[in-house]
Formats: sequence, C-alpha cells, structure tokens
Amino acid sequence: MNGMNWHGIAAIYQFEVARFGRTIATSLLTPVITTSLYFIVFGSAIGSKITTVDGVPYGAFIVPGLIMLSMLTEGIGNASFGIYMPKWSGTIYELLSAPISPLETVIAYVGAAATKSMILGLVILATAHLFVALPIAHPLAMIGFMLLTAITFCLFGFVLGIWAKSFEQLQIVPLLVITPLTFLGGTFYSIKMLPPAWQWITLFNPIVYLISGFRWTFFGQGDVAIEWSLLAIAVFLGATLTAIAWIFKTGYRLKS
Repeated sequence: MNGMNWHGIAAIYQFEVARFGRTIATSLLTPVITTSLYFIVFGSAIGSKITTVDGVPYGAFIVPGLIMLSMLTEGIGNASFGIYMPKWSGTIYELLSAPISPLETVIAYVGAAATKSMILGLVILATAHLFVALPIAHPLAMIGFMLLTAITFCLFGFVLGIWAKSFEQLQIVPLLVITPLTFLGGTFYSIKMLPPAWQWITLFNPIVYLISGFRWTFFGQGDVAIEWSLLAIAVFLGATLTAIAWIFKTGYRLKS
C-alpha cells in the first residue's frame, strides 16, 4: 500500500466522532454544569477567602486547572473506550486484517478522541468566560498546548484501552491515578502555597508541569518554567509512542 490510507482513517474517525455526536447534548451539558458548580464552590466560597494567587484573581486562576482536569480524564476515557470496544466485541481482528496500518489506526482513533477533548476544553473555556474576566496572554500557545496535551493523553488512553482486560481495568487508572494526580497537581492552588518539603515532593507529579504550562499561556507565569512543562509533555509523548510501537510490533493483547 502506497501512501496513507486516508479513506480508512476517515472511516474510523467519522465512526468514533459520530459516537460522540449521538450523546452531544449530555457530553457538552455535563461539563458546563460541572464547571459552573466548581465556580460556585471554589470560585465563590474559597475565592472569598483567597482573593488572588500570584496576583491573579482566584476565579480566573483555577480555569486552566479545570480545563486540564476535564481534558485529561475525558481524553483518556474516550481513547481507551474507542479501542477497547473492538477488543471486547471481537471486531479487532477485522481491524487488524484490514488494509490499514498501525500508524493509520492510531491516527484515526487518537485523532477522534483528541477532537472530542479539544471541543470539551473549548466549551469549558467559553463557560468560564461567563463567570470571570479571563486574560489569555498567549492565545496561540494556549491552543497549541491544549492540542499537544490532548494528543498525548489520548495516546495514553489508547495504550490503556489495549492493556485493559475488563471495563473495571478500563476505569481504574483514570479514577485512581489520573484524577487524584490532577487534583494534587495545582488545579485549585499554586504549589508555592505549600510548605517547602511538599513543594519538592509535588514536583514529582507530572500533572504539575501540564497545569503550570497551560496556566502560563493564560497569565504568563506558572509554578515551573515553561521549558520544563514542554519537556515533560515531550517525554510523556515519546513514552506513549514507544509503547504503542511495541504493542503493534509484538501484538500485545491484540492478537491473543
């Protein structure tokens, strides 16, 4: 097969996006309601006690963290579910025997999941504008950071979907690992507010670098240097790509 099989990529991509479209009302309404509740609870209740963080109004300060929290969990969930369902139903063998390469398969599934994740992030961003005045210091960098994060964690979700042997395993990593790390990664606070020892420990949390980098695109500052945030994403992206290459080379949990 010469060149990319764009027809095959488009078929899988459209199927996955259509699944999102069938529940678009709840898919978009849920984050709007959830974001509103976060602003009511954290923005109003806690914001009345903590007016600013690093010179940024608290209501605006939590927006990048809220967007990252939703994009990470939804991106991983969409990508893992998308590839797990063919395994569960047995149609994965049809996919593996189809004239579509592993690279094209990944582009289709991860591309669809990343599209959903980006839409979700932009909806939350629009919702946040209803509650707070939100400056965006680097708008192009913000979109680029969102896209890079969405792709990276959808790749991770793809790996998770192949690894999982049950729906329970499919949920355990997002619920017990990703969500707690996101809450502890500076979603609702600056790590500079922690005691020195805890600041040092928190730097081992990779989500800190994502949220800090994304916050930098809004306010021009973060808990860590933007270079470290970009390096963290690059390392994670490389790790997920390596894992996927190994999976397709060995057939790990694909052909057995």
